[in-house]
Amino acid sequence: MDWQFTDDRPIWQQITEQLTMGILRGEYPPGERLPGVRELAAQAGVNPNTMQRAMAQLEADGLAAGSRTAGRTVTRDQAVIEAAARARAREAVVRCLRVLEELGYSGEKALVFVKEELHHE
Repeated sequence: MDWQFTDDRPIWQQITEQLTMGILRGEYPPGERLPGVRELAAQAGVNPNTMQRAMAQLEADGLAAGSRTAGRTVTRDQAVIEAAARARAREAVVRCLRVLEELGYSGEKALVFVKEELHHE
């Protein structure tokens, strides 16, 4: 994973988001064992405690399950993964609509922009 961090939010939150996106994109398939905390911390160049906090958040979000002996695995519950993907998609739409609204465009005009972009692909 190509770790990218900014100064606007805590690193553990950014790690959680990046791991979540990895799960949602299928880089970490359902049921697959996730790399260990120390391994991921070394890859990301962060303290293991920071990585542990991010991994604990993945568990709290239902995207990972932990076991003392087997480490953490990605949830096998496809409904949880799909719900997380839908939530991220909704957040993206809300951000987009907010920007368009700030520019003075209505929801109807936003739909026109989306349709235009879809036809350009």
